[in-house]
Amino acid sequence: MGFDVLTMGRVGVDVYPLQTGVGLADVTSFGKYLGGSPSNVAVAAARYGRSAAVITKTGGDPFGDFVRSALEGYGVDSRFVGTSEIAPTPVTFCEIFPPDDFPLYAYRLPKAPDLDLVAEEQDLHAVRAARIFWMTGTGLSEEPSRSATLAALEHREKSHPTVFDLDWREAFWSDPVQAPSRYREALRHATVTVGNLEECEVATGEREPYAAAKALLDAGVELAVVKQGPAGVLAMGRDGEAVEVPPCQVEVVNGLGAGDAFGGALCHGLLSGWDTRRTMAFANAAGALVAGRLACSDAMPTEEEVAAKLRATRPDEQSGEV
Repeated sequence: MGFDVLTMGRVGVDVYPLQTGVGLADVTSFGKYLGGSPSNVAVAAARYGRSAAVITKTGGDPFGDFVRSALEGYGVDSRFVGTSEIAPTPVTFCEIFPPDDFPLYAYRLPKAPDLDLVAEEQDLHAVRAARIFWMTGTGLSEEPSRSATLAALEHREKSHPTVFDLDWREAFWSDPVQAPSRYREALRHATVTVGNLEECEVATGEREPYAAAKALLDAGVELAVVKQGPAGVLAMGRDGEAVEVPPCQVEVVNGLGAGDAFGGALCHGLLSGWDTRRTMAFANAAGALVAGRLACSDAMPTEEEVAAKLRATRPDEQSGEV
């Protein structure tokens, strides 16, 4: 039997200031955490009791050792975490200016080890067997990762839910003009796509939420999830039925991990067989909880914490106890 959730892509070390409202030049203390969106999604899924693993690479350095031990500590299988000699394990710093300003400084140049994934090295049986396979747009930005990601998607053949996190990071693309065509190629193999308005525009040319969702469906997916920030989330299936869920209110501490929490919760809802509205409400609440906490990986909530958040904010969204 395969993993419940198998993700593929970025990993690294997040170095976050323990002081908020202060620029990096003046910060005097930091915390060290596991980072990288696909890795955090796997951590979030594991927090709900799901078996999870990550396909990625680190550098051959102590931070790579930290990544493996951190994953295992969170209950995420690290057997597919390889080692690349092209560069050290990436480190990302941020500044924290709540409620909506969190500049990132990612040290991934000239190329991060997680972009050194090679198609021939992948365990395609594990990719095919996973109940959910999660990949990101960053993985399409450079070779050989692009070919490895597409090979995984093609081998999977939509056998189970296959999630494309649009994950647009222009700075990671040596030629950003290529992104729309690369995204379209991957969309043909995905069943679910998740992205904010800017990411949807890169993938489809459409920024208006309903138009973007329809364009993503036309590109081949079965469920399009469009995150609208303070306007909540829109989800649309092939039947054209749209579900809109308003955001959960939260006093933001650090918004950087909210999308990863949303992703892990989305996987949990899909695996649980919940309907779209319940899944989106649960994912929204999970994202809100993490936005109210400092770290990303360390901050991923339990199922009961998310359920309590929903009970406290929108009891009407509960279709039963979770």
